[in-house]
Amino acid sequence: MPHKAMNTAVFRTAVSIWIAIFSVGGHGQSERDFESEFAQPRVIRSSDTGDILVVPMAQGLANPFDLAFRNNGDILVTERYTGRLRLIRDGLLLPNAVGGVPDVYSEVFRAGLMSIALHPDNDALVFLSYTKPIKVEGEIEQTVALVRATLDGEQLVNVEEIFVAKGLDRGIAAAKLLFEPDGHLLMSVGGAYMYMGLGDYAQDPSVHYGKLLRLDINGSPAADNPFLESDEFLPEVYSFGHRNQIGMDFHPVTGELWASENGPQGGDEVNIIRPGANYGWPEASYSRQYRGDWVSDRQWQNGVVQPEIIWWPSIAPAGLAFYTGDKVESWQGNLFVGAMLEGRIPGTGHVERIVFNSRGQEIRRESLLRGLGARITAVKQGPDGYLYALADEEYGAILRFELPRAQP
Repeated sequence: MPHKAMNTAVFRTAVSIWIAIFSVGGHGQSERDFESEFAQPRVIRSSDTGDILVVPMAQGLANPFDLAFRNNGDILVTERYTGRLRLIRDGLLLPNAVGGVPDVYSEVFRAGLMSIALHPDNDALVFLSYTKPIKVEGEIEQTVALVRATLDGEQLVNVEEIFVAKGLDRGIAAAKLLFEPDGHLLMSVGGAYMYMGLGDYAQDPSVHYGKLLRLDINGSPAADNPFLESDEFLPEVYSFGHRNQIGMDFHPVTGELWASENGPQGGDEVNIIRPGANYGWPEASYSRQYRGDWVSDRQWQNGVVQPEIIWWPSIAPAGLAFYTGDKVESWQGNLFVGAMLEGRIPGTGHVERIVFNSRGQEIRRESLLRGLGARITAVKQGPDGYLYALADEEYGAILRFELPRAQP
């Protein structure tokens, strides 16, 4: 069913009310002095590991959203609201942003420059997801787009827009990128909030919103996608019934794709993604709306895949990574999830550590970095074996987790 453009004034009023209710400072962040918080390393405790040293890097990033590691040690970071791509070299944030990034539309809450992925066989080949403005019935709206470019020094060249999502983004759709081992690109495109009148996007086969997409490096549908021959679904769709997926990683043993998904109030999920599967939003959900009523009158239904992990209250899960490094051996095989805030309370961001038994069943959860309270939007393992997290604050930073060095 095609969607008519929402009256822009009504929509902007709804978003303004949402921000006023649920945000504290800037883009929903706490008002702590993060410049001081990130001035030096801090020691935290892990239940079965002991002391962990959290080392801040690249202090001064403005609302960083995603990061990617190059083989030469450089780190690339997207700044969501400024639309800048930043380069970290030898642990230091270079003063000038990478040039050549396309114009990003960030006038609406949560829109901006989102995810970055580097081609596994050529890490100078850069893929970026972002919101771009489009005109609908004379009004400026926005949608999600994907560009491919080549990094030449500190400049993007050969920048080409290779995919534009069908449907309208109301400023609340994340678009996370992850390469499969076979070279296909996964791209999440978030759904929409129910009270904005667009909650059925996730079950609508004619739009990309509320879906996980699988593309080749030219932005075309992967040749073996589950709906490639469908007369109903768009061919790029890999799975559907999603709300907002902001973290993805492959299980180190099974190779399965795990993805985090934001619920409004409670009902946050981690799902194991199957090609062609329906994950239920908004028809079957464990979530409540922000105003308190249930999203759905049922938590499951036939044909809907149940989540592997659920959170009550909500932690607003973002980045997700399985740890396989050797820097903290007791963490091997654990799942780490970035939390932006818990129970809708500002200043409660942290990193969730989830431990499994030998059969892959969850046995324990641990919250790390609660004392910091920063919004964590990305969690990734670097090629050096360390675990890294992004603190999404107006004065943000990269955080590296390591064991303290023994004193001489």
